[in-house]
Amino acid sequence: MNHTMYLVMLLRRAKQLSSVIGRSREQEAPPFVSVGSSNAARSKKTTPSSFLEQAMRGVPNSDGVKDDFDAEEYETHATVLDKLLAWEKKLYEEVKAGELMKLEYQRKVSLLNKLKKRNASPESLEKTKAAVSHLHTRYIVDMQSMDSTVSEINHIRDDQLYPKLVALVNGMVKMWESMCMHHDNQLEIVTDLKSLEVSGTPKETTKHHHDRTVQLSKVIQEWVSQFEKLVTNQKQYIQALNSWLKLNLIPIESSLKEKISSPPRIQNPLIQPLLHSWHDQLEKLPDEVAKSAIVSFAAVIKAIIAHQEEEMKLKEKCDETRKELSRKSQAFEEWCEKRKQRRTAATDENDHDRGENTDPKDPVTEKQFVVESLQRRLEEDVEAHRKLCVQVRDKSLGSLKIRLPELFRAMSDYSHNCYDAYGTLRSIVQSQNPNGRIS
Repeated sequence: MNHTMYLVMLLRRAKQLSSVIGRSREQEAPPFVSVGSSNAARSKKTTPSSFLEQAMRGVPNSDGVKDDFDAEEYETHATVLDKLLAWEKKLYEEVKAGELMKLEYQRKVSLLNKLKKRNASPESLEKTKAAVSHLHTRYIVDMQSMDSTVSEINHIRDDQLYPKLVALVNGMVKMWESMCMHHDNQLEIVTDLKSLEVSGTPKETTKHHHDRTVQLSKVIQEWVSQFEKLVTNQKQYIQALNSWLKLNLIPIESSLKEKISSPPRIQNPLIQPLLHSWHDQLEKLPDEVAKSAIVSFAAVIKAIIAHQEEEMKLKEKCDETRKELSRKSQAFEEWCEKRKQRRTAATDENDHDRGENTDPKDPVTEKQFVVESLQRRLEEDVEAHRKLCVQVRDKSLGSLKIRLPELFRAMSDYSHNCYDAYGTLRSIVQSQNPNGRIS
C-alpha cells in the first residue's frame, strides 16, 4: 500500500524542512509514537528561538505546565506526522490481512457452491457453511476495525495535521515579512555604494583582509546550499503530502454483498484546497532567479579572491627581492671594505694601478652591476605591486557596486513573492474558518 511510503517521505521532508528553517540541533524530533499507547514517549521541551520554530515544534514549555503528551495542543508538527505514520502502518497491516481473509472467504464460498452442485452430504455442507459464516463474521469485524483506523487517520489529518500546517503557514508569513524588511534595507544600503569613491592611494590586501574574503566566500557557498535545501524540501514535503492525501481520499471498498456500516467520509477536507494551493504557489516562486543571483555573487567573490592572491604573490616577490638586495648589498659592501684594506696595505705600484682600472671586467664593476640590477628589479616590482593594489581595489569595489544591488534586488523580489504566496495561503485558511482563525 502506498500510504506508508508517502507518510515516510513526508515525515522525512518535514524534518528536513524544519532543520533548514532554523531548528536547533538539540531540538531533535521526539521518538516514534506507537499506536494504542496511552502514554507516548515524552519529548524535550525547549523554548523555540523563533516563531517559525514554534510553528514546527509546537507550544513552548513553561514552568508548572504538566508534561502531558496526550494533549493535542502540545503535539508538534513532527510528532503528528509520527502518529499519522503509525496509524497508516496499522491500516496497511489491516488492509493486507483483510485482503487475505477475503480471498479465504471467497475460496470457502466457491467450495460451498461446488458441494451444493455435487449434492454433498449435509454434514459437509453444514461444516462448510459454518466456516463461511465464521470468516464472514471475522471479515465484518476486521472491516469495522479498519473503519475505526481510517476514522482515526482522518481525525489526525483534520484536527491535528491541518492546524499544524496552518500554524506553519502563519509562521512563514511572519518569517517572509521579516525577510522582506531586511532584504529591502540591504538593497537600499548596497544601492548607496554606487556613490562611494575610494582614494587612489594604494592600500594593499592584508592577510586578515584576504582571510575575511575567503570566509565570506564560504558563507555564500553555504547560503547557496541552504537556499537549495529550503526550496527543495518545501516542494518535496508539500508534494508528498498531496500524494498521500490523494491516496487517503480513496475509499476502501468491500466486494462482499453484505453492507458493512462505515463512518461518513469527508470527501473535501479543509486540508485539500490548502495543499493544492500550496503546491501551486511554490511552483510559481522565482527560486531559480534568486539562486542564480547568489551563485553569481559567489563567483564575484571568488574572482576577488583570485585578484587578492595575485596581489599577495607579487607582494611576496617584492619581499624576496628586497631580502636578496639587502643580502647582496651587504655582501658587496663587505667585499669592497676588505678589498680596500688589502689595497691600502699593498706597496706594489702595479697592484695599485690595477685597483684603479675601470675595465668592465673589473670585479667591482661586475658586483656593483648585480646590486644595481636587483635595485632596479625591486623598484619595478614595487611599482607593479602599487598599481596592482589600486587595480584590485578598483575591480573589487566595481564588482561589488554592480553585483550587490543585483543580489539583494533578487532576494528582495523573492522575499516579496514568498510573502505574497503565503499570504494567499493564509487567506485561504481564513476563508475556511470565517468564525475563527486557526493558529
